[in-house]
Amino acid sequence: MRFITEQRLDGGVLERTFTLGEIPGVLWTPATASAPVPLILLGHPPLGLRTMHPRLAARARHATAEGFAAAAIELPGSGDRPRWAAAEQARADLRRVTEAGEPVSDEIINALVLPLVDKAVPESQAALDALLSLPEIGGPVGYSGGVISVGIRLAVVEPRIVAAGFFAGSFVPRVMFEQARRVTIPLHVLLQWDDEGNDRQAALDLFDAFGSKEKTLHANMGGHTGVPQFAGEDATRFFARHLR
Repeated sequence: MRFITEQRLDGGVLERTFTLGEIPGVLWTPATASAPVPLILLGHPPLGLRTMHPRLAARARHATAEGFAAAAIELPGSGDRPRWAAAEQARADLRRVTEAGEPVSDEIINALVLPLVDKAVPESQAALDALLSLPEIGGPVGYSGGVISVGIRLAVVEPRIVAAGFFAGSFVPRVMFEQARRVTIPLHVLLQWDDEGNDRQAALDLFDAFGSKEKTLHANMGGHTGVPQFAGEDATRFFARHLR
């Protein structure tokens, strides 16, 4: 891991950009900490870190206010990373059917999501290796937001993640429902009830599939971009319960 830039944000939060091999990332740490702090890995959609930075920084402020560190890395094929032909084709196919008002097939969903999961999860684990080696970060780790299938796979294969907050708003391959049954960590799932791009019943079925004994579904009225502010505050309290 190589740090590139750093700046102090309001409240003294330290924001540092870094690279991990070819993978860009951002790390936010609290202004002061008397001991190594827990970490929240912030997931995000494949729109690029630069595009997502304002929203990621806002979520990171919630984390640092609780005394946690937060970090995000660029997804494969996104942002400044090399283009990924298969991903570009899958996105083009998705645009074609949605613009035509046609249903999105399992084939398109699988091509769009599963290769991303296969690439992104090992990279997230490598990022955890590097971040947890820093003296100011000691774990445990939470995972928050992003492509829900990435979060599901991480929750299954990564024992350092002890709690996760998911946003039920992305396409989910059928195979991920079986993996969801193997998720046992506490979950906080946010669902926008009128999300125009989300299959509400599929989101409810996925929540039902999770194997966690502690899982909470927070459903709010409104579309994809209408998430109320208190929903973020609820998620912060969830992580405060499980990471301290």
